[in-house]
Amino acid sequence: QGVLVPGLGTFAVVHEQINGTEEVYVVRRPVFQLDMDMSCLRELVFPTVMIPGDIEIMPLDYWWLSQTNSLPPDMVRGCVEETILLYSFQLRTRQCPAFTFENIGILSCQDNVLCMQFHCSCIAGLESRDIWLALLLT
Repeated sequence: QGVLVPGLGTFAVVHEQINGTEEVYVVRRPVFQLDMDMSCLRELVFPTVMIPGDIEIMPLDYWWLSQTNSLPPDMVRGCVEETILLYSFQLRTRQCPAFTFENIGILSCQDNVLCMQFHCSCIAGLESRDIWLALLLT
């Protein structure tokens, strides 16, 4: 399953098959597919990530988020939307801040390259068997 954060992109978990010398490994790893206004990204390079069509993409659940912080869902939606607008503005004006997703990773821009770096703990939480392989792939 994947989660769409409107105006920013989609987070998903993909299964990737790796052929080893003696064994075939299938690992689960996180991916992020950017979906921002292209005018924000002028002169920025970002990796093209394709999420397979068989992965169900769900919209961000503002009600669930509101339960984690005791704010009304409409206020949570407004905060998320304003934060994404601010981040877009900062990218447009070449401020290039890092955008941290707690327990997931950091969306950062360095040398005009915008990319998502997942925390090792996030990857390890998804893959229990072949953690090192998943870390190398991600």
